[in-house]
Order: sequence, then C-alpha cells, then structure tokens
Amino acid sequence: MADLDELMHNTDFTQNVKGKVTFLPEPEKAHRPFPFISVDDHIVEPKDTFEGRLPAKFAERAPRVINRDGADLWVYDGKEIPNVGFNAVVGRPVDEWGFDPQRFEDMRRGSWDIHHRIKDMNLSGVYASLNFPSFLPGFAGQRLQLSTDDPELALAATRAYNDWHLEEWAGPYPDRIIPCQIPYFLDPEVGAQEIYRNAERGFKAVTFSEGPHALGLPSVHSGHWDPIMRACEETETVINLHIGSSSTSPSTSADAPPDVSGTLFFGYAMFATVDWLFSRIPVRFPNIRIVMSEGGIGWVPALLDRLDHMTTYSSMYGTWDGIDISPADVLKRNFWFCAVEDPSTMVLRERIGIDHILLEEDYPHSDSLWPRTMEVVNESMKGLSAGELRKITWENASVLYRHPVPQSVIDDPNSF
Repeated sequence: MADLDELMHNTDFTQNVKGKVTFLPEPEKAHRPFPFISVDDHIVEPKDTFEGRLPAKFAERAPRVINRDGADLWVYDGKEIPNVGFNAVVGRPVDEWGFDPQRFEDMRRGSWDIHHRIKDMNLSGVYASLNFPSFLPGFAGQRLQLSTDDPELALAATRAYNDWHLEEWAGPYPDRIIPCQIPYFLDPEVGAQEIYRNAERGFKAVTFSEGPHALGLPSVHSGHWDPIMRACEETETVINLHIGSSSTSPSTSADAPPDVSGTLFFGYAMFATVDWLFSRIPVRFPNIRIVMSEGGIGWVPALLDRLDHMTTYSSMYGTWDGIDISPADVLKRNFWFCAVEDPSTMVLRERIGIDHILLEEDYPHSDSLWPRTMEVVNESMKGLSAGELRKITWENASVLYRHPVPQSVIDDPNSF
C-alpha cells in the first residue's frame, strides 16, 4: 500500500492554478422519487473548528488556519498541513479538479458551512447524511493524534473535534446529520470511555481506522482494541472503516500513475474486510456492526464465494477452529457495504444481503454524485421492487444508525 499522505503532498493532481477558480451554474432542485440517506460525505473543517475548545495551555499548539502566499493552511503543534480543501471539488469543472483547493473561497461553501451543506443536500435530494473528517484530522482522526508527541494534546484535540461536530455541525440540524465521532487511539481504555461518553451525548457512529497497523499502532489481530470494540457493541455505536483511514492507498508498481490508486478504491475495503473478519473481532463481539465506507459492493459476492470455497479446507489454517459459524455468515451478519455507483452489482443484491447495502453521495469529493444523485441512483435501481428500493435508499441506514425518517418525508420525499 502506498502512503496516502505522501501521495497527496508530492503529486500534482490538479491543473488548476491560483486565481483560476470556476463555479458552475447553480443546479436545479432534483425531483426526489424516494427518501435518501447518504452514509458517506465529508466535512472540510472550517477555520474556527477548534477555537476556544482546547484547554488554555494548548492555545498556541491547537489547530488553526493561517494564510501564506495566498493559500490557507492548517498549523497544528508547530506542523503545517497545507491541504485545507482535500478534493472539495463539487460544483467546479472537471479540468480544475484535484486534491486541492488551497483556499476556502475556492470551494463550494457547503463543503465547510453546515447551513449551505443542508441547502446542497436539499438540491440533490439527500434527507440525512453521515459526515467524515477531511485532511486535517484524517478520515479516522489519526492525524490529530499521531502528528504530536503529546498524548494530552492529542486527547484534547480529539475531544474538541467531537464537541464541534456534535454542537456546530450536527447540532443545528439533528434530523439531517447523523453524528459520527473520531476515536482516541493512543490508549484503548481511554478510547473506550470516550465511546461510552459520546454515546450518551448522541453519537451514533465512530470512524475507526481500516488498518491501524499501517499507522504504527497495534493490528486488529492483537486484541489491543477490544475495549473500544466492546464499548461500540454495548452502545450500538456503528464502526465505519473509511477507505484511506490507514493513511495508505492501494498500489502496484512504484511508478504507476495516480489513476491506478483511484481505480483500486475497492481494494482498500476488500483487504480491510478480510483482515477484520479473520481478526475474529466480530466473533468475540457478535453484535458489533461494521460499515465499509466508500468501498463499493461489486467485490462482495466474489469474496463470499471464496469464503464458501475455503470452508472445505479451512482447517489447514486453524484460524477458524472452534467457531460454530462460518466466515461467510459472519460477513453477512456483521458487515455493511456502501455503493457509490455500482449498477452492475445490483443484480447480486440478494447474494450480498439486501439489508446490508447502503448508499452514499460522497459530497464534496470528485467521486461524488452531487448534484445528479437522484438521477444516478434511480438509474442504478431499475428492476428493484418497491420494498428493495426502500431498504437500500434509506431504511437500512435509518435502522443501522438509529436515525428515523419522518413519516411526512416517507410519504412525500419532495417535502424538504
């Protein structure tokens, strides 16, 4: 796997130059044939995210935005993190897309302003959304903790982000945003207590790392994370494993172009799923719920076939000895899978498990369906029954994340 941080910093993904920023005309509000819950969107953390949220002794080391040579960049504990926008490209022409922008004014405002985000959700027909962090914290909050040598600062920054997310991002629109916390990695006992505390405050999910070993932390096979896993199971906190949350990306040859990693996005999720499955975490914690965020669904039937085939000789490995449920059945019980644009795989929906398929819009990244979300999803869902359509577009997510959809929206999806 390639190092994602190095890739983002050292590769020129964008043709855009400073001063050349184009915003496309405002789209029309889409007709909504059904409610829609997106289980993967992103926040570009606004400049004031951490202001006044860390103890006074950390005031000079807390994350803050500065402007240098016309570009906005984050500074945290003396280290500069230049990519404030991280692929926040919706609403701009494709020839300007990249892993920039470097200024807040170069992004569609819904990337970082919750009130404008809700307006953009209304435009594309998304009733509710679960949002992940962006480049400053890392998709699992890992950068806030591993970019400093001070565990106390790391915990304070983690709590500050979660406080902001709950109060300022989800708080103004509790019916529209599903609260998702970042975990504390540096001490699993403390991390578990944070899960319990945040569950009491209303968090429904946590974004964990798909591969903590790649971050220099203990692997999922070590048992190290069991306190956090237990806390998630007991509080019904859904574990989201977002691709790239290990700060790595799929890679082949060293000189492969960036298109290779982009094409292999599903590789993140497939490898992580098998790793977590054979860690036996979902065996030790049978009620745990794991979502493979932005991983696609096309590879899932092939993995199930492979797992079924291996049951004929799995005893040679010994990993599953003494367990009275098959790996394939654990996969279908404990894992959920997220489609961005997977029309070819919908014919295999029963094999995957109709109750375990979720959808996502991925606003504001280049993979995003916005603003054509309704058009794409409607086309992808041709041939599904009304009940299947209901499950995949919103009901599965509503049940999994315990986030109800009002009857008025179910009856009239164009009412919001």
